[in-house]
Amino acid sequence: MSKALVVLSGGQDSTTCLYWAINEFGRENVSSLSFDYGQRHKIELDAAKKVSEIAAVAHEILPIDTFSALGGNALTDDIEVEEETAETSDSEEESILPNTFVPGRNLVFLTFAAAYAYQRSIKHLVTGVAQTDYSGYPDCRENTLSSLEQTLRLGMEYDITIHTPLMNLNKSDTVALSEKLGAMDAMAYTHTCYNGEQPPCGHCQACLLRAKGFSEANRADPLIERFQFFKD
Repeated sequence: MSKALVVLSGGQDSTTCLYWAINEFGRENVSSLSFDYGQRHKIELDAAKKVSEIAAVAHEILPIDTFSALGGNALTDDIEVEEETAETSDSEEESILPNTFVPGRNLVFLTFAAAYAYQRSIKHLVTGVAQTDYSGYPDCRENTLSSLEQTLRLGMEYDITIHTPLMNLNKSDTVALSEKLGAMDAMAYTHTCYNGEQPPCGHCQACLLRAKGFSEANRADPLIERFQFFKD
């Protein structure tokens, strides 16, 4: 069977995609890759390692600190996370993206992942991007990923495919899929909070969106349950 590489951030979406890949390609054919890009919330790398251990798949972290050097966003700089609402400027026909947007991040991640996959004869990349997400990040859109896939195929002369299982799902749908795939034990060790807090801060937009998804799916969040258990 073909091999697959999952870009694993350690968050809710990428963890769901890891279990999706295991279901699609078989555990023995799946590996995971994370990036240390100078993010303030490095705790997500610990989460990715733990999730991969629970899922029993190989995991590797690649260091790429260029985004930290570029700066200018709340995920790599000492900038307070703003409300995550993408709006359109009255004077410009372009979106005003939230300050958690790291320009080019997914494009760079998937390009590095494709190069990594090429060296290992892996022809399937799996990523947890979703254009239904609240932020409106342009590098999470279906047309962006389709274009990137074609560029990678041309640029490497390699028949690689980018899978986006969550592209058109909302967070409630993602929770339901996670449960169906048996990902809830691993979900207890994921990290979503933009402020890098454990237990999660509960008030950043990433935390609020996650909480909304679990609430609409009528499912308790295993991460919150884990910290409540330790607290008690």
